[in-house]
Amino acid sequence: MSTRNLDYLLSPRSVAVIGASERTGSVGSTVMRNLLADGFEGPVWPVNPKYTQVAGRQAYASVKALPQAPDLAVICTPPPTLPGLIAELGQRGTRAAAVLTAGVASATDRKGRRIIDLMLEAAQPHLLRILGPNCVGFLVPGLGLNASFAPVSTVSGPLAFVSQSGALVTAVLDWANSRGIGFSHFISVGDRADVDFGDLIDYLGSDPHTRAILLYVESVKTPRKFLSAARAASRNKPVIVVKTGRAPEGARAAATHSGVLAGADEVFDAAIRRAGMLRVENLLDLFVAVETLARGPRFEGDRLMVVSNGGGAGVLAADAAALGGARLAELSAATIERLDALLPPMWSRANPVDIIGDAPVERYVETLKVLGDAKEADAILFIHAPSAIVPADAIAEACVPVVKAATRPVLSCWLGAASVEDAWRRFAQAGIASYHTPEEAVRAFVHSVTYRRNQQQLLQAPPSSRDEIAPDLGRARGLLRAALTAGQQWLTDTQGRELLTLYGIPVVETRAAPSVDAAREAAEAIGYPVALKLDSPDISHKSDVRGVILNIDSADELRASAVAILRRAHELRPQARLEGFVVQPMVRRPNAFELLIGVANDPQFGPVIVFGHGGTAVEIVGDRAVALPPLNTALARELVSRTRIARLLAGYRDRPPVDLAAICRVLVAVSQMVIDLPELAELDINPLLVDEQGVVALAGRARVAKQDRAHGEARLAIRPYPRELEEAFAWDDGEMLMRPIRPDDGERHLAFLARLDPEDIRLRVFSSRRSIAPSELARLTQIDYEREMAFVATIAGADGQQETIGTVRAVTDPDNARAEFGVIVRSDMKGRSLGFLLMKKMIRYCRERGTGELVGDVLRENAGMLRLARALGFEVQSGADSEFVRIRLPLQAAEGSAAASPP
Repeated sequence: MSTRNLDYLLSPRSVAVIGASERTGSVGSTVMRNLLADGFEGPVWPVNPKYTQVAGRQAYASVKALPQAPDLAVICTPPPTLPGLIAELGQRGTRAAAVLTAGVASATDRKGRRIIDLMLEAAQPHLLRILGPNCVGFLVPGLGLNASFAPVSTVSGPLAFVSQSGALVTAVLDWANSRGIGFSHFISVGDRADVDFGDLIDYLGSDPHTRAILLYVESVKTPRKFLSAARAASRNKPVIVVKTGRAPEGARAAATHSGVLAGADEVFDAAIRRAGMLRVENLLDLFVAVETLARGPRFEGDRLMVVSNGGGAGVLAADAAALGGARLAELSAATIERLDALLPPMWSRANPVDIIGDAPVERYVETLKVLGDAKEADAILFIHAPSAIVPADAIAEACVPVVKAATRPVLSCWLGAASVEDAWRRFAQAGIASYHTPEEAVRAFVHSVTYRRNQQQLLQAPPSSRDEIAPDLGRARGLLRAALTAGQQWLTDTQGRELLTLYGIPVVETRAAPSVDAAREAAEAIGYPVALKLDSPDISHKSDVRGVILNIDSADELRASAVAILRRAHELRPQARLEGFVVQPMVRRPNAFELLIGVANDPQFGPVIVFGHGGTAVEIVGDRAVALPPLNTALARELVSRTRIARLLAGYRDRPPVDLAAICRVLVAVSQMVIDLPELAELDINPLLVDEQGVVALAGRARVAKQDRAHGEARLAIRPYPRELEEAFAWDDGEMLMRPIRPDDGERHLAFLARLDPEDIRLRVFSSRRSIAPSELARLTQIDYEREMAFVATIAGADGQQETIGTVRAVTDPDNARAEFGVIVRSDMKGRSLGFLLMKKMIRYCRERGTGELVGDVLRENAGMLRLARALGFEVQSGADSEFVRIRLPLQAAEGSAAASPP
């Protein structure tokens, strides 16, 4: 349901506490005390028939007895009372409740019906939003609102914290208070019967008082909504996650290597990356990361230069870098030469740079100047341990201007306490990121680098189809449909290779042989040496029965090998169906690596793509990375880079680099399969051989399952760029393309806005402002197609580059009942029916999505827009006192506007 009525929950004007109590230590008593103690300015009404007063306030016997409907009800009563209370509150007009009651998930009524289901059924007719049950409650310090039974309160600040664990809520509150950390919102979500992480991320993502969103997550109930909300929020502010449950689970029942390797935690990591969020290991890192991202410098790469006045501190930083995935920059000959002229002969001559403990101020300054110019580094970590030679504050005072002028961002670490306190404060006041330990500083650097990479993934918008991959889709779908009709769960080896071929993936020549004699004939036709493999739909991994024999050089050897394979299969898997053999030529590629590319199905996030080291020992080696489809080339390269084998693929010693572009083409083709073929449940391409000449697949196994094709795309956690919505029109002497907006439209959108007349802007957005903040531009161009749509019209400009000449946008409410739209055309293109064409396209799109109606607010003086609205069939609802007119077009009634003409 997303943000519907969350204002009543998180910004209420009045609160009722159902189950308020005078009993010391009870939840009802604690909630009343907290609400009154924190200075909430609205009325607080205790409800409990046992009392006439609670905490000095008049108590009411029931919801019906309240003087008016409260915006928010905080409920602390037993589970059986909840459905009736929610129904009564909804009838009174309340639109939000925080249910603190525990034990609701397992509670039933006398008829055996689940209380939690009855509670939600009571809320649904009134769109009454429920936080919890089984939660601690929440705090909004800026409103003086403490609707919780937490033992402590907190101060107002720019961070929002949302936790699935109630115990952690109270612990983090206590910890944050001791460090002076304040919050805009502090929320315990409990069992998430209604309001969940996706809803709250949506709300907090647009909250002006929240600078960053911090999450403690144990599980995600609605992954597509979670990712959709996170991707929208991450475009404007950091979203940082602690996710528990890193132990592998959930893949035990998988039948393919890909299914086994795609563990639940790896999939969650992949989701975090694609959503532009940052995942950290623990709660302490949560707050270190948010300070780094909000105040620290931005790093363009992962090469770190460390400089310290002692070897031990530098070694600690180097160890932390190795463990955390940061690279230590390698000093260039030019940098070493410059440092040789500055430093004592015994200096380290390597990274970390040890300037020796007796360093005077000048040595610090000059070393930082040299390293600040070093092109081999992306960032510098400056570490100082207390020294009796020079006061730390004197060093800080001299270094601040050098650090500020450096061409490389600098982090600092002042080891110690009282003796470095002034230096630490001086750096912090100068806006230089400062940390207490080398490990903390390196973690902050790694956080920032990881966050930047994840934000780059957020900008990617892979399409739903690609020109360079032109599969025979009809044949591919027919292949899977035929297998399902035949009752197959697995494609045969022949079918698997045909599927790969249909998507342009090179496959080694393969011949099926139903008998030993047929295998001999196939080998003679191919030419020795050959590989002989068992063909059985019931034996997933042929190596389990030694069902693969390589380098067969003669007919006699082939016959003996075939007989031996059959004997072992009968002995080890007597129930398995044996359909013969597969014969292939031996592929002689001495520089080739064996890779695995596959598809697994995660129960939460749907299909995922797996890449890694292949071969029979794939699970033992355990070198893999996981990504969510859809993929493009940039995302495919990033996926490859996260494996250990990536360093070998880049070439070493006498082995040349492999054809990385060919690997990426296979990954993108597999991604396209996932989009096109909802029946594809699992896939293994193992091994995929790759060398400098390209790739070739030796085997391809696929599991199929029946799937409703109409809902196939809903399997994907991230909706692809809807390329199928692109539409070309004749325009002047060329062509106009009308298409969904993309993240790379940012510069074109700025140029478009710059060519609008101020009056046109005022009539459209009720302001003549031309400038636009980067975060607002990102929000306009980096949309989530699941929740809104924007079409742009582009033509080729005088320089041949595409330029935007008009745009229409519609944002749908959480229930798809209503979409609010806006349309604007470049000022020099007015009067050519472009606005009419854009609106027709948006109306058609919204109607096909099942949206109930399109609405918009128009200035009464905007005669052109009102003419256009009437021509399209909109109802014009005019109010006598307002300067605005509301226009409305029902979409699911008869299509009265189908034959509309331009005004």
